[in-house]
Amino acid sequence: MWCAMHGLVVGDRGDLRSGTVPGVGLVHAPFSLLPTRFPASFWKQACELAPIFNELVDRVSLDGKFLQGSLSRTKQVDDFTARLLEIHAKMMAVNKKEDIRLGLHRSDYMLDSETNSLLQIELNTISTSFPGLGSLVSELHRTLLNQYGEVLGLDSERIPRNWAAIQFAEALGKAWVEYNNESAVVMMIVQAEERNMYDQYWLINHLKESHGVMTIRKTLAQVEAEGLVLPNGTLVVDGRPVAVVYFRAGYAPTDYPSEVGMECKAFD
Repeated sequence: MWCAMHGLVVGDRGDLRSGTVPGVGLVHAPFSLLPTRFPASFWKQACELAPIFNELVDRVSLDGKFLQGSLSRTKQVDDFTARLLEIHAKMMAVNKKEDIRLGLHRSDYMLDSETNSLLQIELNTISTSFPGLGSLVSELHRTLLNQYGEVLGLDSERIPRNWAAIQFAEALGKAWVEYNNESAVVMMIVQAEERNMYDQYWLINHLKESHGVMTIRKTLAQVEAEGLVLPNGTLVVDGRPVAVVYFRAGYAPTDYPSEVGMECKAFD
């Protein structure tokens, strides 16, 4: 009941419309009933590592020669990577540069029981998801412990606040401000069937209510069909210039069912 009332939901794979029609075929998102114990020292370590990894990703993204060289062998056996590198090479050839850059990253960790150390599982640099639903899970745990914490021997005040959704929206809002065009929008690239749309809508809601920024959701195919690149390089979709593109899709070959999607990728 709490999940339904507070939007901690995803689309139900058993309902064919749940990935395309908002509000249809909802189920609660997977979550642990109780919070997992996590040593404060490791939490602090992860927080201290975040800006270091963010800077590393940013520097690597600006080093085209390094990217092309380090992935040169991969592209020989992976057609998807080869196609992305081809697009990247074309952008390098025309010396395309972005004065405004925004990275939304999520670094995932687990505790290694044998070494009692914090190990990084992966670093997400595209389609970084669950800031909306993740924030709600923390609130759910806090609510449960407020009611049953004394019986369980757990203190709700020890659950750290999760501001991910608010902070993601703030970052998108700052990038929008830097673009300096009040008529511009933030465009979220999504999959054609998106059962995780509710996590995305939390960000859209925060952007609108706290920053007054409008967000549009489009698939790569829709951008190709409806988008227009002006001579000055501005991408226009639905008659509005696009200030920021937030990719929640485009990280897997299945997101490009035809050449249309790849052509759209070159808009970036």
